[in-house]
Amino acid sequence: MSFGLFRRRRMEATARPAGDRPDRTHGTGRVAGMWSDFLGMTATRAAQLLLVLAIGTVAVMAFQQVSVAILPLIIALILASALWPVVRMFRKVMSPLLAAWSVFLGSIIVLGGIGWGLVVSVIHEWPSLVEQAVQGFSEVQSMTDNLAQNLPFNLSQDNVNQTVNDAVEAAAAFLTSSQFGSGALSGLSAAGSFVTGAVLLMVILFFFLKDGDRIWEFFLSWIPEQHLARWRASGSEATDTFGGYIRGTAIVAAVDALGIGIALLLLGVPLALPLAVIVFLASFIPMVGATIAGILATLVALVANGWVVALAVLGAVILVNQLEGNFLQPIVMARTLSLHALVVLLALTMGTVISGLVGAILAVPLTAAAWAVIKVWTGRSDHAIQEVSPQPA
Repeated sequence: MSFGLFRRRRMEATARPAGDRPDRTHGTGRVAGMWSDFLGMTATRAAQLLLVLAIGTVAVMAFQQVSVAILPLIIALILASALWPVVRMFRKVMSPLLAAWSVFLGSIIVLGGIGWGLVVSVIHEWPSLVEQAVQGFSEVQSMTDNLAQNLPFNLSQDNVNQTVNDAVEAAAAFLTSSQFGSGALSGLSAAGSFVTGAVLLMVILFFFLKDGDRIWEFFLSWIPEQHLARWRASGSEATDTFGGYIRGTAIVAAVDALGIGIALLLLGVPLALPLAVIVFLASFIPMVGATIAGILATLVALVANGWVVALAVLGAVILVNQLEGNFLQPIVMARTLSLHALVVLLALTMGTVISGLVGAILAVPLTAAAWAVIKVWTGRSDHAIQEVSPQPA
């Protein structure tokens, strides 16, 4: 009896019009509507952004843990991209192994010669710099004494001497403290890491010069065929960006070093050659490197030659920087560094925070290469990309 009543009610419920039936999807639709309005879409984007930031944070932490291996790899890749045209030219007349050895050893000889000349110049001019520095400090001290006598409040020489003595005692206490000892141990550890990274850099650079094209082709062999064209174009764009950046920056840095070095020589500033080399190296840090090196040269001129020569050096530094920023930089780096100055500044800041001086040097070329790859994948690159459609099974 009960079974018949259940069956009859089931048939009546089935026979009802669709509009009279209870909406079982109302709860599901309500939940879906919560995520389709403005607040739901904002929450979805916020969750995606948090996920990307979490992944980026983990990547940065992992990079800092293995930076001894990653940094030499990145530097070797950038240097190999800059030297690859020379290797390709040498391969026309010699084997790949001999071409790699020729470019590798030639680069080491050039860099070693510059370093040796720098050391010899410092050793040769150091006594004269010390003598001139003593005279400069004496002049600064006499100027300070005259200024102290003309001040509206009482500042005796005893007060100045007491301040200097307190500073010397504080420095001596720091040098004999355990904090200085721990800092020295940290410095030794950093020196060991530097030597390890330098050796690893040279080994990786040699293999990139010898087998760089074969390594890249091996990597491309694992890429699906429908994406192979974009990956190949991305590699070409990144290599061209790295190489063009290093070669262009070297040209700009050489002009800066030559201009400031000639000014230092004409004005009789000591250590002109080492300061010119410092200007060349510092110019690889965009926007601020050449300026900081120019300030250093101005300070040396102030200590050794007085404020008149220092003002002349400062004028030469400003002139060279203006010529670089308004004339040379746009011509040499126009295509390679197609980044806004604000992007360069942000990349420089982030690279410095993540990896210090090395990060400041590498941040801009990495950002430029990343932007070139993004243009490839978004269809904005000059490379013609022909996607390969997957074959039907």
